[in-house]
Amino acid sequence: MKAREIPVTLPHPALPGADWGDCFEVRSSNAGLTAEAAARRAFETMPRWVTRLMALRNLLVKPFGLKGDPEAASQETRRVGMFPVLSNSPTQYVLGFDDRHLDFRIVVETQALPETGTAVRMMTLVKRHNLLGRAYLAAIMPFHKLIVATTLSRVSD
Repeated sequence: MKAREIPVTLPHPALPGADWGDCFEVRSSNAGLTAEAAARRAFETMPRWVTRLMALRNLLVKPFGLKGDPEAASQETRRVGMFPVLSNSPTQYVLGFDDRHLDFRIVVETQALPETGTAVRMMTLVKRHNLLGRAYLAAIMPFHKLIVATTLSRVSD
């Protein structure tokens, strides 16, 4: 099933200072799908093209002093795929980290549907700190939307 974009209301509790956000939703036939299970389906094993794109991104941002590889930042942190888990409940999983140029959160939410399925929403929230954060977000935007659509398609069985 194709993801549909839905409006985001800012501020959002997951990142109160966010100045940019988007949200996409898919429907899964899996009744009782938790936010953690949806996040794991979306991010645990990324397609090869996404992995290669992230490796290129890490190389490009290194000269600017950005974190680059969030996995290398802290091996003790619990994560889903490459993203650190910041908070969780059965219906909401919040992933992300803070950096010099921007802070970001990925909020995966699930909602039971009356017709025995689950709505899964993936929201991205960003708080840009400076011109580099604005430029970075503008540069990755075409890839971001494609990656979100790809990851959500893995959830909507």
